Amino acid sequence: DIESIEDLIKIVSQTYDIEEISGYKIGFSLALRYGLSYVVSEIRKITEKSIIYDHQKGGTDVPHMSKIFSNILKIANIDYAIIFPLCGPSSEISWIEALKEVDITPIVGAIMTISDFLSSNGGFIEDNAPLKIFKIAAQLGVKDYVLPGNNYQLLEKYKKEIDAIVDSPIYYLPGIGEQGGEISICSKIMKNKWHIIIGRSIYKSKDIRNTVINLAKLLD
Repeated sequence: DIESIEDLIKIVSQTYDIEEISGYKIGFSLALRYGLSYVVSEIRKITEKSIIYDHQKGGTDVPHMSKIFSNILKIANIDYAIIFPLCGPSSEISWIEALKEVDITPIVGAIMTISDFLSSNGGFIEDNAPLKIFKIAAQLGVKDYVLPGNNYQLLEKYKKEIDAIVDSPIYYLPGIGEQGGEISICSKIMKNKWHIIIGRSIYKSKDIRNTVINLAKLLD
C-alpha cells in the first residue's frame, strides 16, 4: 500500500531472493497512481514471483463489472486477485468466475481486520455473512482465502469451517504487525499452507531486508 514506484522497487529488490517471500501484493495506491500494467512490469524486471492485486475491496460491485475488472487484471499480467464479495451471492459468483475465466486465481476474503466489522461489534456486516461467502467460494472451487491474523478467535473459527469444506485450502493473513497480530500465535493455529501479508512493518522499516529476514525466522 505504498505510494511511490521508487519505494516499490526498493522493497522488491531487497527481498525478492529471500526464500520465504512468496509474492508481492499491490494495492490501489500504486495502481491508480502509475497504472497497473506499469507497476507489474517494474516488478517483473526484478522477479518472477507471484503478484497479487488487492483492490481494497474488489468484488463488492454489481456482477457485470466483474469481466471488466478481470480483463484489466489479465492485460496487466496479474497472477492473483483478492476480492471481498460483500454485496451478495450473484456478485460473488460472477466475480469469482470472471477471474477464473482469465486464469487469475481468486483469493476470497470476508472479514476485515478492524474491530467493528461484524454487527456483534457494532459493524454493518451480519455475523453469519462471512461463512455464507466462504461456502459459495468453496462451491466454486476456490482454494485461497483471507482470514484476519489479528483476531485469533475468528481466525480459528473460520479456518475450521473452511477446512471442513475445502480440500487443502491456502490462507493469507493480514493484520500482523502494526495491527496487533503475532506470527507466533498464528503459527499455533495454522497447519495448512499459509502466507502472512505484511505491509507497514516492512515498508516503514529502516532496514527492510533484515526486517523481512527476522520476520521469516518467526515462521520456523
